[in-house]
Amino acid sequence: MSLFSVNAILIISCDDSSRILAKYYAAPHPPANAQGNNYPGANPYPTVKEQKAFEKGLLDKTAKQTSDIILYDNKVIVFKMESDVMLYVVGGADENEILLYSVILALRDSLNILLKYAFAKHKPLLLNKRTNHLLTHNRNSVDKRTIIENYDLVSLAVDEIVDDGIILETDPVVVSSRVSRPPQQDMASVQGIDLSEEGLMKAWQFGKAKLGERLRQGLQ
Repeated sequence: MSLFSVNAILIISCDDSSRILAKYYAAPHPPANAQGNNYPGANPYPTVKEQKAFEKGLLDKTAKQTSDIILYDNKVIVFKMESDVMLYVVGGADENEILLYSVILALRDSLNILLKYAFAKHKPLLLNKRTNHLLTHNRNSVDKRTIIENYDLVSLAVDEIVDDGIILETDPVVVSSRVSRPPQQDMASVQGIDLSEEGLMKAWQFGKAKLGERLRQGLQ
């Protein structure tokens, strides 16, 4: 085991084997006597060609697997299938499987929380006319389309869980709360600001007028 437990986090489409999100990690400060990528925390697949080949082989290997943990290409792989995508966490052969498994669970559950909210926000609630009760959306929120539409949230969630291969957080509630709202210290600075289209247009016109006034003063 090492501090740099995670080599990569991947989200791959099951339909066409295309990469949706891929983050490969490397230790920010390699040892002075390091040769190539043979040191703890090194990125084992430094080129895009190597990464694509690894991802294709990995998807083929896990497509018919019943377990969530395998050893592939001398790497410990933990994975989860969600709708039409596969979530992967890749670690070295000596890494703790339980620790890596906690990362894949954190990723899956964080995305479920974040994307379910994002999906419901853009879909109107339906009313059951017979019982007069609101119907909930049963569609799985973690799918290729929803991930792409909310790529910023997904990328931020991954960064909250792992940074430079170091596991930072595995509580999905904490991860989703950090991603879905601005830091508390920044809230005071944005209160009272009109961020509507009309408000932004007024701010732009005000800035334009001030800039013109400064330019005229400078030319006099």
